[in-house]
Amino acid sequence: MKRLLGITLLALAALALGAAAGVVVVGHFSAGDLAGWETKEFKGLTTYSLVEMDGRKVLKAVSEASASALIKEIKADPAQTPMLSWSWKIQGTLPGGDGRSKAGDDFAARVYVVFPSFLFWNTRALNYVWANKLPVGRTWPNAFAGDNVMMMAVNSGDGQAGQWVSHRRDLAADFRRCFGEEPPGIGAIAVMTDSDNTKGSAVAYYGDITLGPR
Repeated sequence: MKRLLGITLLALAALALGAAAGVVVVGHFSAGDLAGWETKEFKGLTTYSLVEMDGRKVLKAVSEASASALIKEIKADPAQTPMLSWSWKIQGTLPGGDGRSKAGDDFAARVYVVFPSFLFWNTRALNYVWANKLPVGRTWPNAFAGDNVMMMAVNSGDGQAGQWVSHRRDLAADFRRCFGEEPPGIGAIAVMTDSDNTKGSAVAYYGDITLGPR
C-alpha cells in the first residue's frame, strides 16, 4: 500500500512539474489519446493507428500512394512555448522523393506547425521532414504552397531508418530564419506520412509531441 502511495505521489509530482514548467502535451500518443486529432485528406487516406512498440504506445502511419494528415488545432504563444519536441521512426525513405518538385513531394514523416493569419494568404507553416535525399539543415519552399510553407530537413536518407530519433526545435528561431520576422500565435500542429506523388509506400511511427519553454 505504501509502495502504491509512493508511486502515485511521484506521478502527481511529475505532472505538477510539467505543468509548472509550462509544457503543453500536444500529442499524448503514449497514453493512447487521440482526442482532438482530425483527418485532413489530400489524396487518399494514410492509415493512422495507435500501436504498442518498444514498451510504449506510439502513432503508426501507413501510406500506400496516399496523402492525408492528422491535425490538431491548438492555441499557443511561441514566445512562451517555443520549443517543439517529438520523436519518430521510419522504415525507409521514398526512393523517388524529391521535395523540390511536385512530383517528388512525398516524405515518410512530417511534423507541421501552422501559424494562421486573419488574412488566409498570410498563413504560414513550418514543415519539419525526414528528407529522402536533401541534406539535414536544408530549407526550401513547399512545391505546392510556395514561400508560405517552408520545408526543413531534420533527418535525411536511410542511415537512421529503423531507429527512434528525437528532435527539439526552437520554433521562434526557425520561423525568423525562414520568414524573416517574429512568429504569430500557433494555431495547429499536424503529422503526415505521404506517398501519393511518387506512388510509393511509407511506414512511420510518431512519439509524443510537446511544446515547452526554452
